[in-house]
Amino acid sequence: MISYPVMEHFYTLQGEGAYSGKAAYFIRLGGCDVGCTWCDVKESWPIDAHPKMTLEALEANIKATKTQIIVVTGGEPTLHNLEPLTQMCHKNGWRTHIETSGTNPLTGKWDWVCFSPKRFKKPLAEYYKNSDELKIIVAHPNDLRWAETHRSEIDMKTKCFLQVEWEHRESLSPTIIEYIQQNPDWQLSIQTHKYLNIP
Repeated sequence: MISYPVMEHFYTLQGEGAYSGKAAYFIRLGGCDVGCTWCDVKESWPIDAHPKMTLEALEANIKATKTQIIVVTGGEPTLHNLEPLTQMCHKNGWRTHIETSGTNPLTGKWDWVCFSPKRFKKPLAEYYKNSDELKIIVAHPNDLRWAETHRSEIDMKTKCFLQVEWEHRESLSPTIIEYIQQNPDWQLSIQTHKYLNIP
């Protein structure tokens, strides 16, 4: 029986990026090989610290909602074989979205790939051509120059977002807004779920 280490799962609204404001069911998988110092879910990092949930249990919980979108996140979800999970979702007619740093090969079939590379571990080259969304977390003004190194490598169809690291939102948001005005290929991503205090 197929199961995954699930830190948490819940029905909410997507709070950031291209699908911000859309109803979505989130599945946060345990395990991370990136280790961002500013991560706000460090408890997700240990892969063996979370209860295993079977696909059948996840499916039953999702069916109790009206969601059309499943978002798989972490931690770093690509540490797991996600093919069975995406098969289950597509069987039910649900869109599959993933949020990943791109540090491991992508498994499964995805309707939307949000690629968010981090300085702490180099991503795989495959993500630059196979992602729908590039999201760069900005924790320091130098991250804007670093962001451009990634934007220069992605496919032209990929939507590009800059998102301030939450603890630096007061000091860095004006800088990011001004930068986007001067570089309009970027869009602003806001963590609306944190402002609204929803999961």
